[in-house]
Formats: sequence, structure tokens, C-alpha cells
Amino acid sequence: MNDPGTLVAILAAAVVALAMVSLAALKGWDGWLELRRLELSQRKSGEPTTPAAARLELADLKDRIKRLEAIANGDEDAAPPQRRTG
Repeated sequence: MNDPGTLVAILAAAVVALAMVSLAALKGWDGWLELRRLELSQRKSGEPTTPAAARLELADLKDRIKRLEAIANGDEDAAPPQRRTG
């Protein structure tokens, strides 16, 4: 174990292993960033990204229509629109 050649070989193997792990982590990070870019570009197009988001948007539109109909019918007690956070 005290042989300098053995120490160099162990250190070289450790450096190579660290480089491999680092490259794998960077590739994963790059893939995650690309996924986020894709999600953001889909949001800009105005289309819901999932079926659940589409259902929420449809429910929100129905609620808006009900409020507008109440206002058109002269209902003074029509609740003001509530903003969703998140």
C-alpha cells in the first residue's frame, strides 16, 4: 500500500470516478432544464399542460359565465371574482 504506483493508481481511479459522477449529474441537470423550458414554452401557447389543468380552466370559465349572467340579470349580490393563487 505504501508503493507510490499503487497510490497513483488509486488516486487516478478516484478522479475518473468523480469525473464520471459529475458528468452524469450535469447531464441530468441539463435534461431537467430542458424539461422546464419545454413546460414554459407550452404554457406560453395558452393550452393547458395536463387534463387536470384543462378541467380547472373549464370550471373557472363556467364560474365566470355564472357571475356575468348574474350581473346581466341585475343581481347586485353577485360575488366579485376571486383570484386563485398558485
